[in-house]
Amino acid sequence: MALKSTIYKALLQVADIDHGFYQDLSLTLARHPSETDERMMVRLVAMALTAHQLQDRCQGDGRLAFGAGLSDPDDPDVSLTDFTGRKRVWVEVGLPEDKPLTRACSKADEVVVYAYQSNAPIWWRGIESRLSRLDRLSVWHLPLPTDPALSQLAERSMQLQATIQEHGLTLSSERGSVHVEPERWK
Repeated sequence: MALKSTIYKALLQVADIDHGFYQDLSLTLARHPSETDERMMVRLVAMALTAHQLQDRCQGDGRLAFGAGLSDPDDPDVSLTDFTGRKRVWVEVGLPEDKPLTRACSKADEVVVYAYQSNAPIWWRGIESRLSRLDRLSVWHLPLPTDPALSQLAERSMQLQATIQEHGLTLSSERGSVHVEPERWK
């Protein structure tokens, strides 16, 4: 018998000072049985970093949502779809292969990867040349703290604040806070 996803609810208050975007997002996350708390929280970080695109790309008339993620490798972890159904932004977290990223670039206006694991620099050195031709792709490294601070923010019902200022993100709740300085690789 297959294990079912665990459902998490999050109220994410985004204050993106860099882009002048402020909004509360009521989110439902389905955590795949093989997904870690850290990866799920990185998806929330990716959502917060992408949220300003609702206004920038869709003038507020779009849908920012989590995809099937690990359950469907052909679905993004986070996506922004405009009112016509066109994928404006496709977001992947982790260390994806080059072929799925190439397919994603043919389906969306922009594809963003947030690489976060400790072996991300090794992954990047091995894949960088294969991704250099993808004009719609940007790759960011999220150097997470070595302690499990991000995972400790995970709860079945979460109230989180994401503050983005000077390209850094601080994610906080009653349980603590984590600061991440994304580094652009491509």
